[in-house]
Amino acid sequence: MHLGIDASNIRQGGGLTHLSECLAAAEPAQHGFERVTVWCSAATAAALPQRPWLYLCSTAWMDAPLPVRLLAQQVFLPGYVRAARCDVLFSPGGSLPLWCPVPAVTMSQNMLPFEPLEAARFGPWSAMRAKMRLLRYSQGRSFQRAQGLIFLTRYAQTQVSAALHGLSQRTALVPHGIEPRFLQAPRAARALSACSLEQPFRLLYVSIVMPYKHQLEVAHAVAQLRAQGIPVEIRFVGALWGAYGREFQRLLERLDPRREFLLYVGAAAFQAVHHLYQNAEAFVFASSCENLPNILIEAMAAGLPIACSHRGPMPEVLGEAGVYFDPQAPRSIAAALQQLMQDSAWRTQSAALAWRQAQDFGWARCARDTFTFIAEVAQDNVQDNVQGKAQGKA
Repeated sequence: MHLGIDASNIRQGGGLTHLSECLAAAEPAQHGFERVTVWCSAATAAALPQRPWLYLCSTAWMDAPLPVRLLAQQVFLPGYVRAARCDVLFSPGGSLPLWCPVPAVTMSQNMLPFEPLEAARFGPWSAMRAKMRLLRYSQGRSFQRAQGLIFLTRYAQTQVSAALHGLSQRTALVPHGIEPRFLQAPRAARALSACSLEQPFRLLYVSIVMPYKHQLEVAHAVAQLRAQGIPVEIRFVGALWGAYGREFQRLLERLDPRREFLLYVGAAAFQAVHHLYQNAEAFVFASSCENLPNILIEAMAAGLPIACSHRGPMPEVLGEAGVYFDPQAPRSIAAALQQLMQDSAWRTQSAALAWRQAQDFGWARCARDTFTFIAEVAQDNVQDNVQGKAQGKA
C-alpha cells in the first residue's frame, strides 16, 4: 500500500516533533505500506528524517499563510493524492479537503479550537481568536468526514466528541512519545530546611508565555511564598507571546525588580531543554488547556516532583504522582507549592511514580499504534469495496 501524509499545516512545535519522531521510529512495511509520501513546506521537509521508503513533496502554497494553505489544500491536495495513487491519506494536522479520493485518517492535537472559553483568553478580536475559530470550523468538519480519528487523551476524545455532538467513525487513542534524553532517574530530595536565600529551592516552568499557561498567576504565587520567608526561586523558560508576554515582563519587574527569585531566561532550544530539567528540584505546570501535555511528560521523565494544574487532561496523565492546584488562583498555586516543598519524602515518592509512568510514552509505540490504525482503516475500505461489488453482482 501507499500512504499519503498531508503535513501542509504542520510548521513547528508538538505537531512537527510528532511527525518527525513518528516517521523516524516507523516500520511501514510491517503494516503493509511500501511507500509513504509527505506533502509539507520546505522547512518541515528539512526537519523530517531520511528513510528509503519516505518521499517528501513541497510546493509554494505550503509556505503561505494559514488561510491560503487551507484553501489550496482543498483545491490541490486531492489531485496530488490521486496522482500518487495513494491508498489512504493521513492528516496529522487535523484538516482534510472537502473531497478525498481515498479513505482518510486525521488527528486531534489542538484543544484550543474546541474550548472557546480558553481561546477567549486571547481577546475577542485577536488574530489568535480568529485563527481558533477558523480551525474549529475546518477541523470539526474534517473530524466528522474522516474514516478514522486519532486522539491523544481520553479527555480530548470526550471534549471533542461533545463539541461535535458525537462521532461515529473508527477512533483510536495514541499518545505521543518522548525522547530518551529526557529520562533521568529521580534524585535525592533536598529538605526545605536545608535551603536558604543564597541557595533557594529551585522551581522550573517550561512553556511558551501565553494566556492559558498562567505564568502571571505562578509569579504571584512564588512572590507570596517569598513574602512569607520561604527561600524559593523559579525559572520561567519559553518564548514571549504578544501582549501577554509584555505584561509578564512588567509583572516580574514589579514583583522582583532585582531578579532575585523570579527569573525569566527566554526561550530554549528544544535539543537542549532536557538540561534545564536536570538542574531543577521541582516542576510547575499551570496550563488550563492541553490535548496531551508533552512538557508535563518531559518533567515526569526527568524525575521531578510536580505541582500541576487540575484542568484538562493533566490529572489523566500525571495521576497520583503530583500535587494539584487551580491555575487561575495564585493562593491555590502557592499552597500546592508549599505542600510540595515542605514534604521531601513525598517529593521523592511522587517523582519516582511520575518517572515510572513516563516510561509508557515512547515514540516506537506511538509509531506502531499509528501505522496499525491507519492500516486498519485502509483495510476496512478494501473490505467495504469487495462487499459492495459482491452485493452488486448479486
